Amino acid sequence: MDSMMMDAMSKDMMSMPGMDSMDMSVLQACMDACSACEQACTVCSTQMMDCAPACMNCADMCNTMMRAMMRMQGMNAATMMSMLDACMAMCQLCMDECMKHADMSEVCKMCAQACQACMDACMAVKNSMMAMG
Repeated sequence: MDSMMMDAMSKDMMSMPGMDSMDMSVLQACMDACSACEQACTVCSTQMMDCAPACMNCADMCNTMMRAMMRMQGMNAATMMSMLDACMAMCQLCMDECMKHADMSEVCKMCAQACQACMDACMAVKNSMMAMG
């Protein structure tokens, strides 16, 4: 992300009560993981396997999480934590469904890995937020 965008996001983050010291690199890594997971889930959903509904829902959740992190106005820590929890729950469900097909589909395997990476990145943001609180 370029420095102008990072500066704008940092200012938004500082407007959120208690978030003025958030590590922007952790937030950026989470947005990147959400974007990658959204893409992987979208591709996986086209395979028309049993995991497709979970993949479509996960793609939507990851997109929503990423967009919410890009505009912090109107957010508070409790709302952000709830959204992170929801994103991780959706990624877990999608990963579990895709793992049922991972041995016969490289796309499902890739999707499951992207879900795991997204969950890890969301947890890193939560941990960073809890460390500030």
